Amino acid sequence: MVLKDAPPVRSIEALPVRYPVTGYFRFFPKPERPAVFVKVTCEDGTTGWGQSVPIPTWSYETLESVTGTIRQYLAPALLGLNPTDIAEAHRRMNRAIAPSFSTGMPIAKSGIDMALHDIAGKLAGKNVAALWNRRPVEKITLSWTVNVRTLDEADELLEAGRRLGYRHFNIKVAPEPKFDVELARRVRKFAPDGWLWADANGGYDLDTALAALPKLRDAGVDVMEQPLPPNRLSGLRELKKQGALPILLDEGVVSVVDLEEFHKLGLMDGVAMKPARTAGLWDARQQVEYLEKHGLMFLGSGLTDPDVSLAASLVLYGAYGLKHPAALNGLQFLAGSWLKRPFRLEDGGLRVPSGPGLGVEVDEEKLRRDSQG
Repeated sequence: MVLKDAPPVRSIEALPVRYPVTGYFRFFPKPERPAVFVKVTCEDGTTGWGQSVPIPTWSYETLESVTGTIRQYLAPALLGLNPTDIAEAHRRMNRAIAPSFSTGMPIAKSGIDMALHDIAGKLAGKNVAALWNRRPVEKITLSWTVNVRTLDEADELLEAGRRLGYRHFNIKVAPEPKFDVELARRVRKFAPDGWLWADANGGYDLDTALAALPKLRDAGVDVMEQPLPPNRLSGLRELKKQGALPILLDEGVVSVVDLEEFHKLGLMDGVAMKPARTAGLWDARQQVEYLEKHGLMFLGSGLTDPDVSLAASLVLYGAYGLKHPAALNGLQFLAGSWLKRPFRLEDGGLRVPSGPGLGVEVDEEKLRRDSQG
């Protein structure tokens, strides 16, 4: 909803931080999780907050590239913009940073997109879900991530999740299928009634995946996420035809255009959504609606999202009534928060923020004190 009399954008700031990482996770070689808070301020003083969450071991964006891209390219392109015209914001951002195969610098753009949605909701006095004319669910059930180097580690980690109220699990697999199958068996035995989701992060080759997926199915896995690298299109089609497990895509689906093309090519059964991956909520929402329209599976995932990025994911998944447990593991792996009221786990789930905008409030004084440039 575009408000014609909305005050224009006056400034955009990028504030980099690092969250401590509290446990082993394959994408964090250092014990820290980089993130960039984005503050958008309008001429009348209205502010909105977003957050970009780069992981250079998962994709190519870094803390430094996100911060520089926002400050030097995206922010200048958006000054004077009506902040509620988010479609125009993306047109401007995509002119400033052009695409390659798909959207360029989507993680950087996601922080600005979230901040604009936050402003749009605040100006309208509504939660973002209400702006979309959606009635959200109150709580999102979470899935506990099992990312281990040995099978002995799995038992302890599973018990830790259960003590916190988790009943559903996602496992990181690849490249060793024998290990992966045994891990799946252990998790299924531990949680016979839970949702079990395997994510290879593109770590198998085709022959290995063709052999492994039927065994993972027999071990109790419900879905397989990104079994091959995202550019192995013919291989993904073979796995879809094999039909051993539903094939969910992740890394390669950045825009709704990608999603439509991959669907037409018969590569997948659904998508593990991440607003951080899709340049924010604007495109993520289009993707979820495409999945719903075509009867495809919609799972909720994330990039170990903290604070504002986590709030945006919860708002999206709540608005569209996510049916399966979400692999949002920020609370599992990260310490600290720059919210005035940090998220709190409730029996293996999180409440969907319901206040104006994205429904969370940043502790700006603490953030500016702790920001690292």
